[in-house]
Amino acid sequence: MGFKTTFSLCVSSALVAATAQAAPQQLQVLAVTVPVRAEPSVTSLSLAELSRGAVIGILEQRGDWYKVPLDAQRAGWVQMAPAEYGEMTLVVFDAPAGVAAADGGAEGKADDGIIAARPGATSGVPQAAVLPTIDPSQVPPPQANLPRESLSVPDRWRLMQTLGFKFPWYDPYNQNVLKADLPVLKQYAPDLFFNLGVVSDSLLELRRLPTPVSGQIGIAPGANDIFGRGQQTVMVQNLILNLGLIKGDTTFRPPDYELRFVPVFNFNRAMVQEAGALRIDPSQDKRRTDNFVGIQEMFADVHLRNVSDRYDFDSLRVGIQPFTNDFRGFLFQDSPVGVRLFGNRDNNRWQYNLAAFARFEKDSNSGLNAVGKGLRKDQIYIANLYRQDWPWVGFTSQASIVHNRNQETEKTYDTNGFLVRPAFLGDLRSHRYHVTYLGYSGDGHIGEWNLATSTYFALGHNEHDPLAHSAQKIRAGYHASELSRDFSWIRARASLVLASGDKDPYDNKSTGFDAIMENPQIAGSDTSFSIRQGLPLIGGGGVALSGRNGILPSLRSSKDEGQSNFVNPGLALIGVGADMDLKPELRVFGNVSYLRFMDTRVLEVLRAQSIPSKEMGTDFSVGLHWRPFYNQNVIINSSVAALRPGKALKALYGDKQGTLYSVLFNMVLSF
Repeated sequence: MGFKTTFSLCVSSALVAATAQAAPQQLQVLAVTVPVRAEPSVTSLSLAELSRGAVIGILEQRGDWYKVPLDAQRAGWVQMAPAEYGEMTLVVFDAPAGVAAADGGAEGKADDGIIAARPGATSGVPQAAVLPTIDPSQVPPPQANLPRESLSVPDRWRLMQTLGFKFPWYDPYNQNVLKADLPVLKQYAPDLFFNLGVVSDSLLELRRLPTPVSGQIGIAPGANDIFGRGQQTVMVQNLILNLGLIKGDTTFRPPDYELRFVPVFNFNRAMVQEAGALRIDPSQDKRRTDNFVGIQEMFADVHLRNVSDRYDFDSLRVGIQPFTNDFRGFLFQDSPVGVRLFGNRDNNRWQYNLAAFARFEKDSNSGLNAVGKGLRKDQIYIANLYRQDWPWVGFTSQASIVHNRNQETEKTYDTNGFLVRPAFLGDLRSHRYHVTYLGYSGDGHIGEWNLATSTYFALGHNEHDPLAHSAQKIRAGYHASELSRDFSWIRARASLVLASGDKDPYDNKSTGFDAIMENPQIAGSDTSFSIRQGLPLIGGGGVALSGRNGILPSLRSSKDEGQSNFVNPGLALIGVGADMDLKPELRVFGNVSYLRFMDTRVLEVLRAQSIPSKEMGTDFSVGLHWRPFYNQNVIINSSVAALRPGKALKALYGDKQGTLYSVLFNMVLSF
């Protein structure tokens, strides 16, 4: 047995020697460090370390272990194995011509001997020197079989990690695989990135507004069958997860494709002073606690082609996706399901959208997509075109055609039992309508002045109006503009909104403008009372004067779940405001707006009373936007808003309502 083992070792040694003489080999270290061990085993004693870039001769090979010289008397073993990011720790190649075996001759002498271990290395473990003496005056020509003088990088994204830098997974400011900084799933495709976004959105809101009561169930003395006590408290917590898988290096070009999924987990609690305000059943409590999970995005985005060497492109997006038709959300802003073809031309000077969407039913208490309830018979078809630097440099113009086709004829109730389709007015007959919006919008600057503007004309047909009891031609108009100018740290703003109203609810023309799903960013936007708060009109909450986060007095049952209504009083708003950057992390803003109805005839018919004036009132608001760490990871918003009712609102809600107000605190945490 011993003879066979000895004979085998002798034969193996002879083969290795013959191979070395025929073709001497060397190895080069690719990992940051590689230990040199006394025996070919990972449990053996470490004699030294070879640093990245070291080139040394091979004395012997056993599987994936290679014996290398340390000096004239000593040798050790190094292992070829996968490193942390997929590359190998070593690379083996034929030695250059004229180099004897073992990188230094038959004696096996190493290049430069041994130097002391690096700081931080294991005490007593030396390190092989790897840097040769450089003579700048002698630059030999390259040889055909010279080993690489620069290291191959299997994963160029992880250069920092290869150099020894490590970043924790929860650090979003440095390279992070969760933030699409490093590729993932390399076994399936190159340049595949994953992005995780987590947002916590917390809201506390205190408000006082007219609160409808149902029938004769006012609780407090002095309450009537229309409006009771108006103190309300709302608490909302949203947890938003943004999961995205992106294919392609997106630094200079659009991604090849993107898959995105955004669920929103909502918890909300509301407290009021009147029964029947939160639910149709007045016997239930004046408090409501609810939770819901909505799917706000779930789409696939495919890059179809590039049409120029500047990466002008065409892309297709299919699924649940957010969309805003104009710059400020005046006409349509929602997360519907649909197909959208979009792209650009002429170095991004032209952009376009062609889209077809269907809207989801909404959860009444959170406003999120209720995917489980299915789709509404409410389709939107959109074609718009953007032109940058037209008609002025620094100004972008947009032309759009939007068609809304509504085929909803079944009675529909919301989560709390209220009728939302059709609206609770007139003869309560269901009806279908189709309307086309022709619009122009612009956003940018003209010299030192900033301008955002939108104008829409609505043309269409409604097969039945519940007040006129007949078919209607829809002819309505809308205009909104905000002009501003910067003075050092202050931006002064002036706002104008005009929406046509209906003068005669009994004729065959509907001339009151209504949007599809508005979320206007003007006149203080959601910090102002008149935009943020919805005002009910008919007792029991059947019809609202305006919806939450909306400005149009459209007389819908619900902005989210109701149908558009083009028989409404219209609106005129004039406002001024200012944004003041007191510190880099602190912005304070204020706004004052005066509001009037265009015509009150529809209100007089619905309430069977005379409205002595068109004056809605004056809206005052002040707020702050604070970023304590100078970034978007922690944002705190707070505002106070009040609406001093004019003669028209006093006639609708009574003199006892007094000044309406809202106070809110909002904190947004992002990862």
